[in-house]
Amino acid sequence: MNLITLNATKALEMMKRGELSSEQYVSAFLEHIEKREPLVGAWAFIDPKLAITQAKEADKRWKNKNAGKLNGLPIGIKDIIDTKDMPTENGSKACKNRKPTEDAHLVKLLREAGAVIMGKCVTTEFALSGPGKTKNPNDLECTPGGSSSGSAAAVCDNMIPLSIGSQTGGSVLRPASFNGILGYKPTFGTISRYGMSPISQRLDHPGIYANTIDDIDLVASVLLSYDQNDLDMIKNFEYKNDSKIDPSPKFAFIKGPVWNYGEQDMREGITNFVKNSSLNIVDLELNSIFESAAKSHEIIMNGSIARSLSKYYENEKDKLHPFTISRIEAGLPVSAKDYIEAIENAKLMEQNLKKVFEEFDAIITPAAPGQAPRDLMNTGNAIFNGYWTMMGVPAISLPILKGNDNLPIGVQVITSWKDDSKLLKISEYILNRIEKAC
Repeated sequence: MNLITLNATKALEMMKRGELSSEQYVSAFLEHIEKREPLVGAWAFIDPKLAITQAKEADKRWKNKNAGKLNGLPIGIKDIIDTKDMPTENGSKACKNRKPTEDAHLVKLLREAGAVIMGKCVTTEFALSGPGKTKNPNDLECTPGGSSSGSAAAVCDNMIPLSIGSQTGGSVLRPASFNGILGYKPTFGTISRYGMSPISQRLDHPGIYANTIDDIDLVASVLLSYDQNDLDMIKNFEYKNDSKIDPSPKFAFIKGPVWNYGEQDMREGITNFVKNSSLNIVDLELNSIFESAAKSHEIIMNGSIARSLSKYYENEKDKLHPFTISRIEAGLPVSAKDYIEAIENAKLMEQNLKKVFEEFDAIITPAAPGQAPRDLMNTGNAIFNGYWTMMGVPAISLPILKGNDNLPIGVQVITSWKDDSKLLKISEYILNRIEKAC
């Protein structure tokens, strides 16, 4: 059995039955990483001895029958999320050798559940657009996307079965689309950002990468929980995998106000998918209030960047990537008036979107403009994700389409707020229908 192709849920079942140890599972990934990391460059930090030590501790918990929900499963953490036993450098020379004294809240939850924190995955600088060393495992001349570049590439290349990324624009879904894996961004305020380098308090979302819906669900059941340290969290929210979906759920296919930014192969691919699918899909146009959606997201994000990274810009500008400097400077002219208007526009869009979900179970829309650009300095355009991120709805990228070079293109599926379990059930429904059709 090739252990690196074994998904987390199946590996966990084997560990429970005593057919597999965490040490064996983690060791298989470490051997693969040793071979592939020089080519892919997914890791900012990895210590094999530390990973094996954690795996051995997990095996003791199996033996003592006090194993957690993720006991013994390796997971990668985006390098903007604090870890007390590993550096967190935010992909920046300005944070070189930065060593946090405590774990981010989501890392604490993973450790409490028994996960093996395998290492830190490469991020673009401060989760913006200054690329790191990571390449797309499907084609090493192509970008893996950003900003969660290493997190997505590591899962794509079977270096780990699970990883954590983050999204402020399209930094979970776009890399998932480019790499051909699942990338899930939950409802805003359901995973704590405490201990995560901030870009925008209004927009930042942690997210999960995996290769199966069951694996996404497994990690979501641990991470989607309230934390008082994150002031934007939804109180009394509890993630339960108990959603029931209609035998024939109704989907709205929304091209959206940025459709013309899509490349021809993506637009043809998703249009043909909708047309030829056995799913119950209806074409739907958003009303005029959404025409300013992308611009509103841009204003909120740019204004937030200028504020959150001001100390680095003012004190350590010479250490910043030129792309980061450009992004900060794009936010400096954003006025309070512009920012507040963008926030109010977002609220109006949310009100209108609620009406869509009164009629439809989910939305189908592009996850990226096309396949991964053949340019390692270009992490791709987040324009198909940003305004959905702004509205805080749960979204996932499903690896369904192929581009002109036979590279993956994702389809974005969206449900209403707090319907995260429903989103995963619907995603599984879609993927099963596709498999049966094939």
